[in-house]
Amino acid sequence: MKQYALVAYDYTDEGALDRRLACRGPHLEGLRSLYRSGNFVSGGVVLNEEGKMIGSNAHFRFASREDLEAWLAQEIYMTERVWEQINICEVKLFDPSM
Repeated sequence: MKQYALVAYDYTDEGALDRRLACRGPHLEGLRSLYRSGNFVSGGVVLNEEGKMIGSNAHFRFASREDLEAWLAQEIYMTERVWEQINICEVKLFDPSM
């Protein structure tokens, strides 16, 4: 399994936060499912200086970049136009047992 870091920034239009909040429940349930399957490692929200949600950061495990991209294509934050700019890179996460 390869490990990936994802940082995604939300759209900045007037309805962006409303879209995020409307999709948040299904988004989190999807992450819980990915966690149970071993694909989601950790993550959270990116905040601006005022403490408002403006994006997401997460670590994933997938067999390939193509598998990650396939998940991303159906992720509700993508299909409902919450995330606008997505940066993904392969990483090697710290293993506390080593």
